[in-house]
Amino acid sequence: MQPQADPFIVPVCHETYAVLYADDDILLIHKPSGLLSLSGKHPLNLDSLHHRLVKEYPSAKLLHRLDFGTSGIMLVALNKPANGNLTRQFQDRNIGKSYTAILHGHLEEDSGRISLPIAKDVDQFPLQKICHETGKTAISDFRVIERLENPARTRVEFTPVSGRTHQLRIHSQQIGHPILGCDLYATDEAYFMAERLMLHAEMISFDHPVSGERMEVRSPCPF
Repeated sequence: MQPQADPFIVPVCHETYAVLYADDDILLIHKPSGLLSLSGKHPLNLDSLHHRLVKEYPSAKLLHRLDFGTSGIMLVALNKPANGNLTRQFQDRNIGKSYTAILHGHLEEDSGRISLPIAKDVDQFPLQKICHETGKTAISDFRVIERLENPARTRVEFTPVSGRTHQLRIHSQQIGHPILGCDLYATDEAYFMAERLMLHAEMISFDHPVSGERMEVRSPCPF
């Protein structure tokens, strides 16, 4: 784990969010890396996606979060009925997601499943840990997109079956291939190989809360 200041103050994020789709009920937006999803408790961590979003869309409700360093697509509800419908879809695992990541080293297998239960690490906040006694079920499927050289890296597509905090970051660490630029779970070598966390939420699919139409929306990977 890379050392963090206490309290952790988020650097200023000069990038803004982008609206990928909008109607009367939902928004699909691109969150840049380096922006909190929700404002932090410390007053200097007020800036966040939600803080910016409600200035333009006062009724906006975030349905899920992305880590501070993760970029990519997020689904936002604009009214209570849409929020209720989509919240149930998350609970019923009707929401599909895929992520692109660049991992340290070369994965031997071209595809596979990581199934390791995750629990809070109360002694090392904000870390999570693998715990077979108290952890909640966490499953991540992966597929190799390409293997890169000099230095050895692997671009993968992750399809999480569950949605635990830091799931893809800790699962990658546990198979010996941490995500580049990860400040919590990467080795020093892997951390310093990228200027940001190399994790991007590329696709989300769901049933529109009013029309019922199945939607699949993508946010192109920036790396």
